[in-house]
Amino acid sequence: MSGGVDATAEATIGIASAVRAGRCKAEAVVERSLARIERMDGAINAMTAVLGDRARSRARALDARIARGEDPGPLAGVPFAVKNLFDIEGVVTLAGSRINRDDPPAARDAPSIAALEAAGAVLVGAAGMGEYAYDFTGRNAHDGVVRNPLDPDRLAGGSSSGSAAAVAAGMVPFALGTDTNGSIRVPASLCGLFGLKPTFGRLGRDGVFPFVESLDHVGPLARSAADLAVIHDALQTAASVDRSHSGRPVEPVTPALGDDTPLRVGLAGGYAVDRAGSEARRAAETVADALGAFGRVDLDGAGEARAAAFVITAAAGGALHLDRLRRRAGDFDEEVRGRLIAGALVPAAWVARAERVRRAFAERMATVFERVDLLVAPATPCPAPLIDQPTIEVGGEPVPVRANLGVLTQPFSAIGLPVACVPVHPGDGGMPVGVQIVGPLWREDLVLAAAHRLELWGVATVPSLAASAAAPGMRS
Repeated sequence: MSGGVDATAEATIGIASAVRAGRCKAEAVVERSLARIERMDGAINAMTAVLGDRARSRARALDARIARGEDPGPLAGVPFAVKNLFDIEGVVTLAGSRINRDDPPAARDAPSIAALEAAGAVLVGAAGMGEYAYDFTGRNAHDGVVRNPLDPDRLAGGSSSGSAAAVAAGMVPFALGTDTNGSIRVPASLCGLFGLKPTFGRLGRDGVFPFVESLDHVGPLARSAADLAVIHDALQTAASVDRSHSGRPVEPVTPALGDDTPLRVGLAGGYAVDRAGSEARRAAETVADALGAFGRVDLDGAGEARAAAFVITAAAGGALHLDRLRRRAGDFDEEVRGRLIAGALVPAAWVARAERVRRAFAERMATVFERVDLLVAPATPCPAPLIDQPTIEVGGEPVPVRANLGVLTQPFSAIGLPVACVPVHPGDGGMPVGVQIVGPLWREDLVLAAAHRLELWGVATVPSLAASAAAPGMRS
């Protein structure tokens, strides 16, 4: 590749800088990404569609713009993928399902894709996911399991499994996912990546197959906190901001990365400690110590908020898919089908009560953020489980993997708080585990500034791509 720039080794900002400066061509960067997908995806199973012709055409057009002296945008030439519930023109929006395969291809790109390409990024494909986003593992009955690039015998997490695995394997520098109950943060934690769940309503969801109207978030997974910030800002255009939910102006967060103002940080205790294993607790304590946390903050009502999120998710999912359940029940993943049927039977009174519980927890957390700027909490109870592992330990008890990898992310999703997930490594060659940096509503600037500090200090780091060469056929 011209100038020695490697799309698999550079983070998003590094690639864009090289393309903008003319040290390499966007087309060469894209070719490198496509070649790595072809070489590695057979072992990982991250991608469900590869858009080689489209990506090459977009990259050539971008190089032509640069040659004419035009500004190519802050994400110039950066390849990316999207979870396959984002509409891509000419591609069927699978949402991880068998049933959607009978749908016609999407007529246009989701606005979030259009916003990123307007900023110079180049879409190279769609990534696999848990069926209809109702999954924390990355297992899919129709497309197979998405494997963790750091150890292909382990889960990548879900439901944004393919997005995380594609970034962790170096197939793309960043990807878009969605997070309803933890579906960005769980795979970011298990795959050792940075991930961002923005404030509910900050980024628009047009052109994204829904799951739960009141809980769905769009966000990026990337190899650095600084990358998350520039991607977040590129997504905040008039076309992609969900003004019907947020009513907020466009607020760039990249300037906050250089702010070294002291932050009041608390380490989440109680619920978060009780449900985290020793590795997850140590990671959170490491992050809290680095940020100068003053002590523990109990998350009163977090358990009830998680239960409320479960009820709301089940009921909304059941209602959304009721017609599909009636017509094509046999085409669902067996586990997903059972959960959706149960959700369709949830009484309305239970949902109303769950909404009251959710509001009460939001009020409690608002008072917490009068005393602190940020909270630190583990993202998952443990590092990535083995693919065939039936249970994990939560609170000293074995519980099913699929429903419980998000036990620590659900309370924050329930009330729409912005959260950055940062990767922490044990230092003994073991698997990474993520830590959540949680802020008050609309303060993505604070959570990303803290994540960036941890990155600069070497506390939060993404594994080298050499670590993704553990399986046959994955050596780069």
